[in-house]
Amino acid sequence: MHHQEFEAPEELRDTINCFWYIRRNGGEGQANFEVQPDGFAEIIFYFGNLSNISYNSGLQPLPSPFMMGLLNQPAIFYTQNRLEIIGIRCYPWTVFDLLSITPGKEGLRVFEHPIARLQTILDELIRAGRIEEAIAEIKQYFLDARSHVAADSMLFKAGNAMSKANGTLPVRRVAEAAHATVRTLERKFKGSTGHSVKDVSGLMRFEQVRNQLWLNPDANLAGLAHELGYTDQSHLSREFKRYSGTTPAAFARKAKQGKSIAGDDFVAFVQS
Repeated sequence: MHHQEFEAPEELRDTINCFWYIRRNGGEGQANFEVQPDGFAEIIFYFGNLSNISYNSGLQPLPSPFMMGLLNQPAIFYTQNRLEIIGIRCYPWTVFDLLSITPGKEGLRVFEHPIARLQTILDELIRAGRIEEAIAEIKQYFLDARSHVAADSMLFKAGNAMSKANGTLPVRRVAEAAHATVRTLERKFKGSTGHSVKDVSGLMRFEQVRNQLWLNPDANLAGLAHELGYTDQSHLSREFKRYSGTTPAAFARKAKQGKSIAGDDFVAFVQS
């Protein structure tokens, strides 16, 4: 599997974390891969075969593009033969305003939107191997969209504080960073994301544990629990299993076996 990341232009960095591209070369038979939850919303364009997704025990066909919101459990994608993906990794407190759609808690969201008009242009560029030009088209689309969105300084300050602390700040401290009361912040945050501050913080913390275990499977769980603000190791393990469907120890064993970013049955995006 080939994976590239592209920085967001400075004008978009308050709304978009990065752009990314993946190419998977599968066989003729159906294959599946797993995407773990994290603290971002992803807008996904794909080229090739990505026919179904298993989420909450259901299968459904996927259009391109679609949006993956904040997941509370792993999602399983099914593919066959060629698959190339361009993703836009967005902060959950900005993505709905950026797209001018109503916030929701759906893990997978299918919706009609003018952004879909990019599909034909991007497909032509991807088939020609002109990946950077395809990314440039998407960047320009979002630069134009961003120019019509009024920035919410409260949400930006809150999100920035949460990101810097990797989700470890209590809600009270997040509100202080945003110069808001807890009640006002929670109302505006849920109105923009469909989730509470605590929901998103929990995903951010899980993502940090997952990434550290992936890169260092022998990491000390008690130490990670203390570093990331869990009550204790048991609390970390419960939260990890809640989001990943497996225990930290089992996940670490899988990482040791080499089933990481290049594996056929597991995909996640480790952030530096």
